[in-house]
Amino acid sequence: MRRVLQSFGLLLALLLAAPVAAQDISPPTTPILTIDSERLFLNSDFGRRVAREIESVGNELATENRQIEAELAQEEQDLTDRRASMSPEEFRPLADAFDERVQETRQTQAAKSRNLNQLLDKEREIFLNAAGPVLQELMVEVGATVVLERRTVFISSNSSDITSAAIERLNEKLGEGGNQTPAPQSEPQD
Repeated sequence: MRRVLQSFGLLLALLLAAPVAAQDISPPTTPILTIDSERLFLNSDFGRRVAREIESVGNELATENRQIEAELAQEEQDLTDRRASMSPEEFRPLADAFDERVQETRQTQAAKSRNLNQLLDKEREIFLNAAGPVLQELMVEVGATVVLERRTVFISSNSSDITSAAIERLNEKLGEGGNQTPAPQSEPQD
């Protein structure tokens, strides 16, 4: 019986000591933080300004496209109406010139749309570069060693997500970011 008690006491001592020993030899856990970069951009003052400006230019481009479409439709109808009174030899150069003008117009408008998308990408890049030091600051404050994109993480607790805190801090430090980037041009260059 004494031997059983001694063994039980030894076992109890080992069990109680094991967690202490494990804590002493394991490194302190460092938080891994997550961030939703899309929400960070779209919900920041900077991102909201960019969205307003891009939307404004996009609306102007859409209005221009509708106007051009109406003009080309009218020109096509005029050409169709004239066709009945023309020989095929007279009509062919007019039809070819119209088709060429339509193709050139499509290319020009598509280039404007691509330029608008490139402007948005450039603004995002400027934002993320400006956000880097702020995110670094937040990371250091909590003792983290890494910030991961939330969408690439399979599972995590919401406590690791610093997106809201980062938005607040970026709004304080960058505001709308007007001094970070030039305002979009009303008509993107070809």
